[in-house]
Amino acid sequence: MDIFTALEEAEHEQVVFAYDEAAGLRSIVAIHSTVLGPAIGGTRMRQYDREEDALEDALRLSLGMTHKAAAAGLNFGGGAAVIMGDPMVDKTEALFRALGRQIDSLNGRYITSQGLGTDVEDMQWIRTETKHVVGLHRAYGGCGDPSPVTAHGALFGLRACLEEAGLTPALSGLTVAIQGLGRGGSELARTLIREGARVVASDVDASMARRAEEEIGVALVDPDEIFDVGCDIWSPCAVGEILNAETIPRLKCRIVAGLANSQLAEPEHVGLLIDRGILYAPDFVFNSGALIAVTEEIAGFSTERAMRRVEDIYVLLKKVFMLARARQISTAEAANAFAEERIRQIGSLSRVRNRC
Repeated sequence: MDIFTALEEAEHEQVVFAYDEAAGLRSIVAIHSTVLGPAIGGTRMRQYDREEDALEDALRLSLGMTHKAAAAGLNFGGGAAVIMGDPMVDKTEALFRALGRQIDSLNGRYITSQGLGTDVEDMQWIRTETKHVVGLHRAYGGCGDPSPVTAHGALFGLRACLEEAGLTPALSGLTVAIQGLGRGGSELARTLIREGARVVASDVDASMARRAEEEIGVALVDPDEIFDVGCDIWSPCAVGEILNAETIPRLKCRIVAGLANSQLAEPEHVGLLIDRGILYAPDFVFNSGALIAVTEEIAGFSTERAMRRVEDIYVLLKKVFMLARARQISTAEAANAFAEERIRQIGSLSRVRNRC
């Protein structure tokens, strides 16, 4: 699919490409929707085989952020930025300041934050060029690393999942398999072990995996073996599109609930989970803690307030599960319907105001 065909099918409000030779920047900012408010979403930095792959990533991530913000009850739309480059070797101050200027040119239509391959320090560089950035260091009024808040929200989300699956909401004695031990996965593992769960985990970065084993107490398996671990909950916390026709038949769990975005390779793959009796927690509802945390910066960040707000993920998932049962649809379809209904309602209000 060529770039313009992808844009025609995506139905985004705006897609902006930027190239800055001096800074080494090749980036795409995608704004999916601003119906509920300015678009918000992370900056992802990774190597792409093709520019079309980078565009597809930006379009997919921004759509997901629209649904995530809407489902969480936030007054933001969905956006995303991607930088084509290796985060291990290509990061420079000049590169992120150039991205900051690109974001600033959008006049507040897009607010960025941390994403895969970027961190607090990168956001500080962006902040030198634009105020439209969150996920800043605590010293500058930001939330810093949102992982503790995200893991706290995930804990309440897991309790909703366990109840829906007919299990006790207590995690003590349960086994959780975590794929990915980055900031989010490691903090989730730490939280689960404090709750008395046994955590089996993997990461493609061997040094990161060993550190989690030594410091947190997870039991390690090889990355490919994580799909075959017998567990109560299987938690994808690394890259997206990991649940597909090859991996789902290998799962030995009751629940899939994780912090990774876009976990289903294709929407129809949720049917494979249903066929196997596995409850799926829609990712953009379950992992919305990080988004809630960074949006708290706009009013002045408070850890106590952020922790309290992400506990509502329990309630949100309960509503999604109830809707799925009532309409006899999958939990993934119910989550989309839940988010889209709020967007339609607010969009209708906006049109009424514009006519007055």
